[in-house]
Amino acid sequence: MPLVAHLTELRDRLLRAILAVLVVFICLFPFANDIYTFVSQPLRALLPPGTSMIATEVASPFLTPFKLTLFTALFLAIPYVLYQAWGFIAPGMYRHEKRLAFPLLASSILLFYCGAAFAYFVVFPLIFAFFTSVGPEDIAIMTDINRYLDFVLKLFFAFGIAFEIPIAAVLMIWAGVTTPEALARKRPYIIVGCFVFGMLLTPPDIISQSLLALPMWLLFEAGVVAGRLLVRERGPADD
Repeated sequence: MPLVAHLTELRDRLLRAILAVLVVFICLFPFANDIYTFVSQPLRALLPPGTSMIATEVASPFLTPFKLTLFTALFLAIPYVLYQAWGFIAPGMYRHEKRLAFPLLASSILLFYCGAAFAYFVVFPLIFAFFTSVGPEDIAIMTDINRYLDFVLKLFFAFGIAFEIPIAAVLMIWAGVTTPEALARKRPYIIVGCFVFGMLLTPPDIISQSLLALPMWLLFEAGVVAGRLLVRERGPADD
């Protein structure tokens, strides 16, 4: 295909992806407040009696659920968005590359969702229980709804990206950048790097840092195992 045809196809696929996000957003917008109620439930369940979340800005009661709904629409439309990306790049790939790339793409979507679910169902209850229990007794906890949303979106993104570690390891092994044995020898540095990453992307407490670092380490080990299986399957074909 000529360059103009490639650019036209890229434009069409981008428009389809944007349209999909907009359609999901329009469907979800009537439930914007319900979505925010669901996302804020881990904190609200732990607030002391007589306290509640607050809005410190005039437009926050509208803009905060609006922003959350937009992110939720993008979150739900990710499979279709990546399908459009796959449809654009797949024709230029060899058959053996497609055979590996498509499962990796599907696995990356699933792992990102798993990371977000892990953050909501495991991490949020633990760190919010810690935060709401360590403050002075005469301080009323009334979290701003916009600040809370920024906080949880950061954690959703951090855990979603962290759960992509096995995919990154397999891609590096597949591309020949490294080997499973070389990755295994770097295990001490990887563990330290996981805790540094957790320190940078989570609140400054050991609980949330560990809850991000430990799964990252385990997922790294899973990536090494998957890389060894990949090398074992590819070996006879190369011979």
